[in-house]
Amino acid sequence: MEEGAEDLRQRKKQNCTETDKMAPDEKNKENPNLGRSPKYVLFQRFAKLFFGCVAAVTSGMMYAVYLSTYHERKFWFSSRQELEREITFQGDSAIYYSFYKELLKAPSFERGVYELTHNNKTVSLRTINAVQQMTLYPELIASVLYQASGSEEVIEPVYFYIGIVFGLQGIYMAALFVTSWVMSGTWLAGMLTVAWFIINRTDTTRIDYSIPLRENWALPYFACQIAALTGYLKNNINSSAERFCYLLVSASTYTFMMMWEYSHYLLFVQAVSLFLLDSFALVQTDKVHEVYKIYLFSLFLAYLLQFENPALLVSPLLSLVAALMLSKCLQMNMKKGTFISRMLKIMYFYLVFTITVTMNFLLKTFVPHKENEHVLKFLEVKFGLNTTKNFTVNWLLCQESLQTPSQDFFLRLTQSSLLPFYILVLIICLSSVTQVIFRRISGEPLKEKITLDDGRIGERPEIAYHVIHTVLMGSLAMILEGMKYLWTPYMCMLAAFGVCSPELWMTLFKWLRLRAVHPILLALILSMAVPSIIGFSLWKEYFPRIMTELSELQEFYDSDTVELVMWVKRQAPVAAVFAGSPQLMGMIKLCTGWMVTSLPLYNDVDLLQRNENIYQIYSKRSAEDIYKILTSYKATYLIIEDSICNEVGPVKGCRVKDLLDIANGHVVCDEGDSYAYSKYGRFCHEIKMNYSPYVNYFTRVYWNRSYFVYKINTVISFQS
Repeated sequence: MEEGAEDLRQRKKQNCTETDKMAPDEKNKENPNLGRSPKYVLFQRFAKLFFGCVAAVTSGMMYAVYLSTYHERKFWFSSRQELEREITFQGDSAIYYSFYKELLKAPSFERGVYELTHNNKTVSLRTINAVQQMTLYPELIASVLYQASGSEEVIEPVYFYIGIVFGLQGIYMAALFVTSWVMSGTWLAGMLTVAWFIINRTDTTRIDYSIPLRENWALPYFACQIAALTGYLKNNINSSAERFCYLLVSASTYTFMMMWEYSHYLLFVQAVSLFLLDSFALVQTDKVHEVYKIYLFSLFLAYLLQFENPALLVSPLLSLVAALMLSKCLQMNMKKGTFISRMLKIMYFYLVFTITVTMNFLLKTFVPHKENEHVLKFLEVKFGLNTTKNFTVNWLLCQESLQTPSQDFFLRLTQSSLLPFYILVLIICLSSVTQVIFRRISGEPLKEKITLDDGRIGERPEIAYHVIHTVLMGSLAMILEGMKYLWTPYMCMLAAFGVCSPELWMTLFKWLRLRAVHPILLALILSMAVPSIIGFSLWKEYFPRIMTELSELQEFYDSDTVELVMWVKRQAPVAAVFAGSPQLMGMIKLCTGWMVTSLPLYNDVDLLQRNENIYQIYSKRSAEDIYKILTSYKATYLIIEDSICNEVGPVKGCRVKDLLDIANGHVVCDEGDSYAYSKYGRFCHEIKMNYSPYVNYFTRVYWNRSYFVYKINTVISFQS
């Protein structure tokens, strides 16, 4: 018995020794980094970060060079004269660039800023604060950089201006690269994001059509803010990286708010996403409330630096954030999953909604501001709640950017394979996030550390945030086509992250209960193989098209407009005031500097009313009526555009003259058919006939194939 017991003790010692020897080997298999020195692991992480940053910066620089090259090929920019270059800036873009020119011509920067804030040389009979009303901070910054850097002797002002915008687009691209990289953990996602963005450039950016647009200046900062917020919301982020992300979120949020007048609406959508994220306990509450504080600080600082802009005080963002901060105490008792806490959650949503609406109503009551009634009317008509004959509202409804997306938009995204993969990724992530929400409601706590084997991608707070945000942005894009320029880049980033993320594939395999092949191994293989196949197919199909696009020289030369501008500069007196369509007036202001009666800006009630009144030159009104309208704005010259007068619109009822006939009651409907009726002919046609009474009020002084210029008589000469 003693010998048997002794043998048993020796066997146990032997087994324990073998187990101790085998344990390190098994641990090393589970985590290869444990068997390596700390210096090697640190070097590996540094190399990954360094080369990833190099790839992101390189992608941004190449995209900026691509835009510059394409712009040169499209407009022959370097071979044009200054006037011909300026004509390429159309509509509101022309206005923004004209103020940049004025700043450079001013004797000093301070004097230039003063003239813009007390501007009475742009719109007749009005003194406006152009910096506040038109958000001219990009032009202020560009002019300061141009003069402070001594670029006057090196580069022309127009090249410096568009160069900054193209550079910002490079930052935009790099930020999208970094966001998808941070979410997926691989550079491959960033490269795929860049490829999809460029291929779908028609639907991701308007840089091709209007370089100085506010969104081209602002969206790069918004992309940087989203990239920093993605890192900030992560659970396993160290304190130094968290602090850096917090500072970047703060700086980019404020800059974004200063660059675009509509930025606070986008931040409102983001705040709603964070509110839902926090309400379902998918993220650390303290982090969300820190972002709320950033919103408040940015709003306060922007309000002061934008000359106490009342639009920021009555913005829904301020009301929502204030309501969330006030409701913070109640939210603390809602994290347990009991029946009472579920009822409190419903009450919490109701409380936040009520406080937000009430506070916004009170602010609009006590804060003096110009209510944009046309926006409210537009929304009512857009959603079928009302009908109207108002010219401005119907004109807005006819704008392509404010209509619902066309089928061509979805067809283009499908052909580039973006839409199918985006839908796949969104369904998986949204389903996983929904599962996590139900677990939280039932009281199940979230795991502190999620491994690849768990297959719970929805428990990552940054993923949940992006899912909610992209659903909200997509819903808006389904209503307004102009929102696609915000949503489509998001689609590129999210789809690229999903197909390159092993966690997403592992989540799918967990649902499918895949057992034939090792799921982790298959997830790793697919996260490399699928994006590689997509990238190769995109390169094979679209790379030759892009190269052809860059090699082709496109013809852009509007001789009629050039001749018109040259006549104005040579023949019109300095005190002349021109009247015409807002788009043409923007170009006249830029190329000649002469005063105009209206501008292509749609955020001011008075300017909108002016636009409608000036557009009456294309209606069926008498010569006397048009004369009274033009002289009330001190106009001395009238420009008739043949393209508007003889317009053949693609959408029935959306031509300017049709909208005017409806607003003026010159359309009679009989048994479903519409008939135009007025005792006067269409003014733009009748004035060309040169007979009384039109020649009594107007004298034609210049014409070509596209434009007819008339001098408005100061002394009416009645002729038979």
